[in-house]
This record gives sequence, structure tokens and C-alpha cells, in this order.
Amino acid sequence: MHSLPFEQGPIRPVDEADSLLIRTTRGCPWNRCTFCSLYEDMKFSLRSVAEIKQDILAARAYFNGHPFETCFLQDGDSFVMKTRDLIEVLTALKAAFPSLKRISSYGRAQTMVKKTPAEMKDIRAAGLNKLYCGMESGSLQVLERVKKGITPESIITSARMAADAGMDTTQFIILGLGGTELSEVHARETARVLSIVNPDHIRVLTIGVKPGSGLDRQMAEKEFTLPSETQMIAEQRLLLENLTGITSHYANHHSVDLLLEVRGTFPQDRERLIAILDRFLSLDPETRIHFILGRRLGYYRSLSDMDNSFHHRFVEEQVQKIRQTHPDGFEQIFHDLRCRVI
Repeated sequence: MHSLPFEQGPIRPVDEADSLLIRTTRGCPWNRCTFCSLYEDMKFSLRSVAEIKQDILAARAYFNGHPFETCFLQDGDSFVMKTRDLIEVLTALKAAFPSLKRISSYGRAQTMVKKTPAEMKDIRAAGLNKLYCGMESGSLQVLERVKKGITPESIITSARMAADAGMDTTQFIILGLGGTELSEVHARETARVLSIVNPDHIRVLTIGVKPGSGLDRQMAEKEFTLPSETQMIAEQRLLLENLTGITSHYANHHSVDLLLEVRGTFPQDRERLIAILDRFLSLDPETRIHFILGRRLGYYRSLSDMDNSFHHRFVEEQVQKIRQTHPDGFEQIFHDLRCRVI
């Protein structure tokens, strides 16, 4: 899989692009979410403390004194480890890389709530000071339909435990996860839970249905209808409109997202972010198609990029080619292009 003398997993958050990666578990302990196919052929397993510590030493030798300031623990959920084992790993990690200022991990709500508040504080004291949490939605109806295995209550409880322990938290949400059927409840309930939790960071992802996934099967059985790009921007607007009392940094920051310029800090940037969404929604349908294709092909990152005459001309040529061959196929093409970057 790689030439490194220590194991690496298949995924890490976008914000951890420059981080040291140390693998504590293989796969995901839940691995039933209908929208995820990342670990479908991987049986979950805990790595032994001795094995992880050996990897830490191998990484120290390999990087030869590189002053890492951040480290991410892979794969899906380090909190399934016994607290004493996780603390032993964190202690070894800080001893091997004394320059570390941040150690982070994914944290699944249903796993974290099994820890006591005292355990969470001990884990934080040992060095794990940032959590990435995939809440995906605040709607129980949506969470149950995609078989997420968590509830709004467990999201709120685990987030409060992390915050009380002094951990920085990022909550991921997925636009379009409720399909067209549950779009409004998905937006409103996600806003409700985020308003209660007030995480340090809110990170937006956009749904892409992978072939063979549970969500793909639900689509084939007409149980899930994929929203259009425009419908998901409208959904995001409803979400932002209903976020109240938070001080979170909010960002569309993954290449799967359509409007990467929608990023800022609440409450001061709220109206500016809504205005960007409104600008997109106010475009005539042809201009919207043009922008979406340009964005999905990598020529645009913001709405103002359409002012580049060279790129605009090229993208418009592609629009016309598609219109001649697949006049009703734009949304499918947009979705296929989205899925390439997930």
C-alpha cells in the first residue's frame, strides 16, 4: 500500500493534510452507514498498544526530527480503545514527538458517551485535544434512515463531554443526506442540534452516492431521491437561517462542496454567507448550470471566477457539448464529477 515503515490508514480530515498520521485502529467499529463505502472490505480491529508504540518509534526514525506540531490518530474511532491504552499511546507519542501541540482523532458519539467525564478529561490531559465528529445530521429520522447508529441526544451529550474536557471539536454535516424527501427536516434539525452544541468548527460535505453503497441501493428502490445541486444550496441556506447563538467557524472546505467561498465565523459572518448562497440561487438556470459545471471541472472556486473570460468561454463550450448529447443529463454529470473527489 505504501513504502513507509509504519502503517497508515485510508483517510484523514482535510484539516490534517500536514499532520503526522498514526494508526490506532483499522477500519470503523460501526461500518453500517448507507452513505459510506470506505471500509466495506475491511474488518475492524484494534491495534495493540505495543504495535502502535512500535509504529511511533518507526515514524520518529523515518521523519528524522521533523518538528510535527499536529498528529491525527487513524482510522475511524480511537475512542473504542480502553482509556488506559489510549493514554499510554498518547504518552508515547508526546515523548517521541515533543513538538506536538495538537493530537486529534475521529470520535463517534455512541462510543464517546461510554466514557466517563473523568476519562474524557484524562484523555485530554494526556494530549488528545481535538475531535472530529461525524454527526452528519441532527435529524433522528435521517440518522435512522442512513443507519448512522447515533441519535441527536448522543451527539449533544458526547459534544458536551468533549467541550467540558477542554477538547476542540469539529462537527461534520452532509448536505443532501436526507434526500429530497427529508431535506427540510434535515436542515432544520441539524441547525437545532448545532445551535445546542456550538462546536468550535462546522465542516460541510456534500452527498455523493457511491456505486454499491447502501444509499445506492436505496436510490434504486426509490427510497432515496438525490437532491439537485441547487436544492442542496437551498437546503444549506435553510440551515444557516436556523443556526442561532453559536460562535462556530463554518466552512464548505472539501472539494466535493459547490460553494467553497461559504466560510466564516458566526455570528459576524452569518449574513455574508447567506448572501453568497442567495447570489447563487438568484442566477438564471443557464448561468447556474454553467457555474456548477465549471466548479465541478475545477475551473471555478467562487462565483466571481466566472468573470475570467478564458475559463468562461471554455466552460461554456463544455456546456453546449453536453446540451447537444445529454440535454437532460446535467445533474447526473454533476453527481458523477462530485463522486470522483470523495
